[in-house]
Amino acid sequence: MSKIIAVTSGKGGTGKSTVCSGLGYTLAKQGHRTLLIELDFGLRCLDIIFGIEKKIEYDLGDVLNGRKQPLDAVTQVPMAANLNLLCAPKTLTHVTAEQIVDICRSVKKYFDYIIIDTGAGINSHVFDIVEQANLILIISTPDPVCIRDASLMSDEFYNRGNKSQRLIINKISKKVIGDALVNNLDEIIDRIGVQLIGVIPDDFKMTVATGKGNPIPTDSAALKAFDAISKRLVGDFVPLTVKTS
Repeated sequence: MSKIIAVTSGKGGTGKSTVCSGLGYTLAKQGHRTLLIELDFGLRCLDIIFGIEKKIEYDLGDVLNGRKQPLDAVTQVPMAANLNLLCAPKTLTHVTAEQIVDICRSVKKYFDYIIIDTGAGINSHVFDIVEQANLILIISTPDPVCIRDASLMSDEFYNRGNKSQRLIINKISKKVIGDALVNNLDEIIDRIGVQLIGVIPDDFKMTVATGKGNPIPTDSAALKAFDAISKRLVGDFVPLTVKTS
C-alpha cells in the first residue's frame, strides 16, 4: 500500500516545492516508485524544476474536469526512472479533499510513495487535504514568521487528531544561525513543537540545478540531506547531515 506524505508550510517562500522535488527525486533514485501531486494551482513549478515543462500534456485540471483518468495525466520524469509527476493546472481550479483522496486511491497500487505538494497557508482547504495523509511534513525556515506559522499549523493538525507530523528546517546557513535570527536549530524545533526529521542547507548548486531543470549535482550538500531524509522516511537510521547546534 502506498504511503501518502503531505508536504506543507504555514506561509509561502519556505521552499516547499523544492523539498517535494528533492524528496521525490531521492526516493525514486533509491528504487521507490514515487508520484508527486502538485496542488499549488496557478503557481505550478515542479515541471520547471524537473526540466519537463514542454513535455506536460495533461495536468490535474484535466483529471478534475473529467477529461482524463489520473494515471493518464501523470508524466514520467526522465531524470529518475521511478519518478512521476501530476502537475497542478496553470489556472485556479476548485478542488476538494475528497477529490484528492479519490485520485490517490485510484493510483496507489502503482506507487510506493505519493507526495502531495500542498498550497501554502493556514486555511481549511489545506487542512482538509493534508489530514488525509499518512505523514505530514511541515516545512519551516529560520525566519521567525515562518516559525510562528509552522507552530500554528502544527497545533491545528494536533487539534484535528493528526499526530503523524515531522519537521524539516530548510534554507539553513551559518549566516542565519546565531545572532542573526535564532541561536540554534534546537530553538526552532522547540518553538514549533514537532519532531525533526531533517535539515536542508541553503545550497547554491541546488538552486541553479532546479532553476535550469537539471539533475541535482552529486556533490550538492542539499542532495545529501534529501537522501538522508528519504532514507529516514523508509525507516532507516541515518544521522543528520547538518548539525542542530
